[in-house]
Amino acid sequence: MKILTGNDLRSGDVLWWAGDGWSRYVAQAIDVGECGSAIAQAEEGARRINAPYVIDAVPTPEGPRPAHIKDRVRALGPTVRPDLTLKPADPLASEWVI
Repeated sequence: MKILTGNDLRSGDVLWWAGDGWSRYVAQAIDVGECGSAIAQAEEGARRINAPYVIDAVPTPEGPRPAHIKDRVRALGPTVRPDLTLKPADPLASEWVI
């Protein structure tokens, strides 16, 4: 599974491609398959996203889980203060934090 991520140009928030736009929650990301680079290029060209890139993810019942620890941290927020992390609907979210 491949998902697309980048940063919001205004706020700097980590965003995930949800098919019809961008979401702050990785659980809403969709599999972009082989189209990820084309979507990234179009979205960056339209100035909706900064530095988009495609990553590997593992499908779970709660939504995609980034395969690499760097992107799991990006998906959930700070790891040193659990009270500051994003609170996605994923019940296993706390297991992703290092």
